This record gives sequence, structure tokens and C-alpha cells, in this order.
Amino acid sequence: MKRLLAAALVACAACAAPAFAERSDREQPVNIEADRLTVDDRNKVHVFEGNVVLTQGTLTIRGDKLVVTQDAAGFQNGVATAAGERLASFRQRREGSAEYVEGEAERIEYDSRTEQARLFNRARVRSGGDQVSGHYIEYDAISENYLATNAPQAGSPAAGGRVRAVIQPKSDGQPASAQ
Repeated sequence: MKRLLAAALVACAACAAPAFAERSDREQPVNIEADRLTVDDRNKVHVFEGNVVLTQGTLTIRGDKLVVTQDAAGFQNGVATAAGERLASFRQRREGSAEYVEGEAERIEYDSRTEQARLFNRARVRSGGDQVSGHYIEYDAISENYLATNAPQAGSPAAGGRVRAVIQPKSDGQPASAQ
């Protein structure tokens, strides 16, 4: 059970933008619902399938499949995916704010060793009124930096091969939110 909980915690981190995350969420219990769970204890792989919903405090992660693996050093990787037109998604309240950070993509990965989240294909991240979209978005929690790229794909929200960003003006002396 401890391994399953550890895997679920990593899955939480897989989809959240850590610098924005509500810190108290880490102290909350993890709840996961899925149609099916497969555990390969020897290889340290947990697979949740079918309408997966993970919640921990203000964090919610949704996907068709969530795979969590653990390496020999105890670091975990989480991969949330979606099938068809649906996208894997996360939503979490920002620290000290009523605003939420939301993201969606066909595949969302998190590496606990490097503390990097990567969103692939039809990727979008929103924080307040600010938005970034592209084929690929990477967030480094240590440096608090984003990288967004795009690939020209027919039917993509940014099919022209360009990254899109909308940054809302901030009012009177308030710092712009990092996006």
C-alpha cells in the first residue's frame, strides 16, 4: 500500500506546475479512481486505466491511463495519457491565491528526479487569464522556467508551427504571474 501511495503522489506531481502548486496539497491524502489497476511490483510499475481521476487537496488529474514507474534510486516517473479527442488534464489552486493553474495535453509526463513536467501534443497551460499553447510545453520546477515549442500539424490549435501565448495586463503594481 505504501508503494501505491508513493506512486500516486508522483502521479500528482506529474501533472502539476510545481511552483504554482498549493503547498498544503502535498500533505493531503491521495485518492485515485479508475476502472482497472494493474501492479507489477517486481518492476515497480503501477497502471491505472479507464476514466482515471486522481485527487489530492486542490489537485485533480484526469486521463484515460496513468502509468507510474519507480527507478532503483526511488525516483518516480508518471505518465498520464488520453485517447481519441480527449486530453489528459490537471487543475490545481495556486499558492496563496484563489486562481487555478490548468493544463491539458495528449500526454503529460513528470520526472521526480529532475522535477520537470512535460506536456506533449495539443499542449495548453492556463493560469488566471494567461495561456500558453503549443505542441510541447516543458516546465522545470527547480529553475521555474518554461519552454514551449510547436510542430506544424494539421488540425493542431497552432497548426502554423508557432507557439501561442496570451498574457493579461496586471493592475497597479502587481507583478505579472509567471506562465
